[in-house]
Amino acid sequence: MPRTTTSPQQTPARPRSRWPALIVLSTSMLMTILDGSIVTVAMPAIQQDLGFSPAGLSWTVNAYLIAFGGLLLLAGRLGDLIGRKVMFLAGNAVFTAASLLAGLADGPGLLIAARFGQGVGSAMASAVVLGILVTLFTEPAERAKAIGVFSFTGAAGASIGQVLGGVLTDAFSWNWIFFINLPIGLATVVLAVRALPDDRGIGFAAGADVIGAVLVTGGLMLGIYTVVKIEEYGWLAAHTLGLGAVSLTLLAAFFVRQASAATPLMPLRILRSRNVAGANLVQMLTLSAMFAFQIIVALYMQKVLGYGALATGLAMLPAAVSIGGVSLFVSARLSTRFGERAVLTTGLVLLLGAMGWLVRVPADAHYVPDLLPVMLLIAGGGLVLPSLTSLGMSGARADDAGLASGLFNTTQQIGMAVGVAVLSTLAASRTRELLAAGEGEAAALTGGYHLAFGTSAALLAAALVVTLTVLRRPRP
Repeated sequence: MPRTTTSPQQTPARPRSRWPALIVLSTSMLMTILDGSIVTVAMPAIQQDLGFSPAGLSWTVNAYLIAFGGLLLLAGRLGDLIGRKVMFLAGNAVFTAASLLAGLADGPGLLIAARFGQGVGSAMASAVVLGILVTLFTEPAERAKAIGVFSFTGAAGASIGQVLGGVLTDAFSWNWIFFINLPIGLATVVLAVRALPDDRGIGFAAGADVIGAVLVTGGLMLGIYTVVKIEEYGWLAAHTLGLGAVSLTLLAAFFVRQASAATPLMPLRILRSRNVAGANLVQMLTLSAMFAFQIIVALYMQKVLGYGALATGLAMLPAAVSIGGVSLFVSARLSTRFGERAVLTTGLVLLLGAMGWLVRVPADAHYVPDLLPVMLLIAGGGLVLPSLTSLGMSGARADDAGLASGLFNTTQQIGMAVGVAVLSTLAASRTRELLAAGEGEAAALTGGYHLAFGTSAALLAAALVVTLTVLRRPRP
């Protein structure tokens, strides 16, 4: 019989070290999410200063997304093997160094390379964050509270990013949207050395599958690239179908490899948990749908209602406050009392109501009667995200926590990328049809956005069905 040992990976942290560790983990995630939203505001200034072409400018986002989404699963497993603390520290160091390089960039090539480096660092750090969190907080009530704080940080980063990006770009220059990461990144690394528990990992002998690593990384990177280029090439173009087929082939080969490899990179037992598999599927559907709120609502307010950038940010502020407040103060208490599945169901119903409300907004909408109810209903996101995190990590063993964390973050990125491709393409196509039929520009844009909102509602309804039929309340 195999000898049973207790590795440092499985040793619980001392109670007094857990909350400082949560602050470090949340700060790292804040920096990652802040960087993702802050860049979008500065893109016009970057294009003008560095001479980007319109197509080239998109690579300031695409390079990051491809590296980030493609490496999450691999980074999560490597964290289990070499130690999640080591992976977290290395990831933050790489991200900080790449941020410095991005701020100093004097041409498109260097900036794109630096953005790819930021994606690599973000993947390394983000992939293990939830793995560290769930091994630190093992008691259900404390874990729910910790995940609520963590989710609040994400909501805060998303809402602060656009405002901060505009302030830094206008007051200084676009370079400072990257330089601001330096003090945050350095402080995170220094504090993490003391705050995070030491762990040696389970060793490469437990899962050093090089072939599997190449297959899954190549498949994910190629798949995300294909998705983000759909708007440019179209769904049925040879570019989309050909690369999509290659990506699916690589991922299929990866799963075949994992079923037969002696030391698989991703032991398939992790997908046998209904909660792990179901929560990842629900997350993909939900985040695909929520692109309609994050981006298309902002486009509707600016292009149809004539709001400026500042007015749009202020109009969406109640949504950020409601999501953050619910995730921080309400979600953990409800999860402890009623269970994550019930809280997730409630949150999805609220989000479904928000999307349904948006389907009826007119081209001459007024904020209070037509949009403010949406900003309040979107508080359901503060129930959905913490509950999904708890369910998605509930079936992970101590030696698989990094892998489960990487998988959860990977499906998050895939969901967001698919949402961008599907909803933006549908909205643009419907708008063109209405313009060709003689509709005015505002009415045609509104009709396109209505289709996107309706599709989002259908995706949320599918997520609700999966929640009710697949997910179960985790055992203590």
